[in-house]
Amino acid sequence: MRIPKLASVFLLMACLVAYLTYVKWHIEGIKPALFKVPYQHSGTESDDDKQTSPDLSSDRFQYGIMFDAGSTGTRIHIFKFLLEENEPPKLSHETFKAIKPGLSAYADDPDKCREGIEELMEVAKGTVPESLWNSTPLVLKATAGLRLLPGEKATQLLDKVREVFEESPFLAKGDSVSIMDGTDEGISAWITVNFLIGELNDSDGATVGMLDLGGGSTQITFSPQDKTIQTSPIDYITSLQMFNRTHTLYSHSYLGLGLMSARLAILGGVEGQPLGGSQELVSPCLSPDFEDRWEHAEVVYTVKGQKAGEPVYESCYNKVEKVLYRKVKKAEEAKEMNFYASSYYYDRAVDIGAIDENIGGVIKVNDYSEAAKKVCNSIVETPQEHPFLCLDLTYISVLLQELGFPKDNVLKLARQINHVETSWALGATFHYIESLSRQQMTEHTGKEDKMAALSAQ
Repeated sequence: MRIPKLASVFLLMACLVAYLTYVKWHIEGIKPALFKVPYQHSGTESDDDKQTSPDLSSDRFQYGIMFDAGSTGTRIHIFKFLLEENEPPKLSHETFKAIKPGLSAYADDPDKCREGIEELMEVAKGTVPESLWNSTPLVLKATAGLRLLPGEKATQLLDKVREVFEESPFLAKGDSVSIMDGTDEGISAWITVNFLIGELNDSDGATVGMLDLGGGSTQITFSPQDKTIQTSPIDYITSLQMFNRTHTLYSHSYLGLGLMSARLAILGGVEGQPLGGSQELVSPCLSPDFEDRWEHAEVVYTVKGQKAGEPVYESCYNKVEKVLYRKVKKAEEAKEMNFYASSYYYDRAVDIGAIDENIGGVIKVNDYSEAAKKVCNSIVETPQEHPFLCLDLTYISVLLQELGFPKDNVLKLARQINHVETSWALGATFHYIESLSRQQMTEHTGKEDKMAALSAQ
């Protein structure tokens, strides 16, 4: 009787080894991997794109679909990644399309938002091979437009989007539709830039910091040293896993300090609480003879320049300092690092001729300050094409110094790197796919543990 018992034990062990080998192979098969083909960008994939791509089976590719639901429009990014074993991914191709208006325009009639989402969904169906539809993550992240809406209206809009997503053939999970908070925006933009410059995959590489100045909020994100980690507020420090590496980041979003919200505060208005009566705002940052209408967050204000007194720049600077007083934490380490800056940092640098609108460039913090002085002190005699430029430049220069950037610090400004937009969309897609991969691995590990436990019994 001893021989059959031993044979049974060996047979059971052999089955267990075979199962664990299969699980290990299957888990490794879902890990992200690195592209070996050059990036090519266009609205759709052309015949030339197909000819220059290697002849690989479709299971070597991973697609990700990201809807960017902003305040002025909704944009779809369809990213194509090429996978190779035990390597992080590289971007092969991007398909992009934008429609207007943004979701928030349908706040009073949510059903109308379906048409635009369905239109963009057809773009995704025409881009992603049908065999990969059910494994392609589908995500929508809403930003400023929905953040400003009352909670109930925002929820109704997102529910309509979820209906369309659930009807689609793509991989839509419970967290596929959401409002993105400012910190996530900053982190995702940081991922995008560092991936595109090749530092995210380099274990010895020095990552760069990221500054973003939007309309309602502004973000700063960088990889800090131990001293900064120990001395910063706990909610400023976060960790994320990306391509089998853990990154510790200093990241914070200052809500209400985006350029448009700050402009309102400098003019004397209050976000979400429009003035009664004529809603008239008077500011020393505008030409003394200036009067016009300005709309912000669906409120129309009459804005006027303050009558001449002390020099315009000094008056404006003092007003900006009061608005920013004790609202920003200085990041001492920032002055020792390389930073990219985007959005209104870029736009205002274009306005003063510091960089080329199409290719970007570099700018010193002091260049914003000197341009502010020049513009502010000339608006009394010279009518301005951009009446808010004095205010905006002064605000940017003071904000950067409050964040910890000396006047001689140099910032890199780029809308695109290697023909890829430096927006948060690519980084958010990477992060989401990584999260799905970890979730799948956890599920498989759980099944493995259960099998081992059953075998032990």
